[in-house]
Amino acid sequence: MAHPPIQVPIEPDSRGVRSVTFRALGTPCAIQFRCLDQKTSLKFLAEALGWLGNFEAKFSRFRPDSMVSRINQAAGKRWVTVDREMEQMLDMAEAMHQLTGGLLDPTVLPLLLLWDWKKVHEKLPTDSEVEDALALSDWKEVQRKPGKVFLPREGMGLDFGGFGKEHAVDQLIGIARKFGIQDILVDLGRDIFALGGNGAHPFWHVGIQDGIKTDQCVGGLAVSGYAVCASGDYARRFEHNGARYGHILDRRTGWPVSHGLRAVTVLAPSCLIAGIYATCVFVMGRREGLQFAESATGVEACVQDDQGIFRTQFFSKHQVQAA
Repeated sequence: MAHPPIQVPIEPDSRGVRSVTFRALGTPCAIQFRCLDQKTSLKFLAEALGWLGNFEAKFSRFRPDSMVSRINQAAGKRWVTVDREMEQMLDMAEAMHQLTGGLLDPTVLPLLLLWDWKKVHEKLPTDSEVEDALALSDWKEVQRKPGKVFLPREGMGLDFGGFGKEHAVDQLIGIARKFGIQDILVDLGRDIFALGGNGAHPFWHVGIQDGIKTDQCVGGLAVSGYAVCASGDYARRFEHNGARYGHILDRRTGWPVSHGLRAVTVLAPSCLIAGIYATCVFVMGRREGLQFAESATGVEACVQDDQGIFRTQFFSKHQVQAA
């Protein structure tokens, strides 16, 4: 599988930072890193982007020949043989489901298709349509045995969008470490992990997106050795009869989240954990969500609603005014 095309020269800038931008996993992506050796830089990028291309080919539900699509196409019909990497993804899905008490469910595809934010909704789904989709969205029904998986009812489907991109960020950071790269920022559609510094500071500067004035930031973070993930309904949504319906669904109701949160930003030791907590905090709402984040070691969160901006106890220690 060919890696995504590099669209920006990788000659270092005045701070020694090499930057590449590309599109993968359905979103704009960027990698910035400091590495003096050109050959090492090119080898790192070849391996990182090659891994990412193979990952997308196997785990994207938007590719009809992916392993995920083959599992979904076989729902209610037959078991599907899977490799070790898919077994690991299914293990992560199980862990995510348990950690969040079922709030994040990788079998939520029927609901995602019902509420597809990309299409024009002449009318909203009916209660019975939502109930039917909810009934098909239950991770506990997934059957597994070594090297095989089975979705027992036709219409069921896996979607790894709740953690796949974040897992990919962590994997690219691992590849960078293998090549001895100590200063790097990986950004896959605003799922970010930063190591070291940017050549001017012993950290990387990451903006906190304003969920209301979406072309602005409400502040910045000094990030090194942490992941940053954002969640909100400001980018992917549709409107119907003047009401906004975001792409993040509440598994408990089958409806898009609509309790007033506009944006969530989470810092965590891994991108996988940051992404899970960002989504959960957004679904839970301000009070319950911040309590959930506070209960986790190494996790800090910032939420924004129409009343203002609220943070966990130590979130502010990561904030800066400027790069």
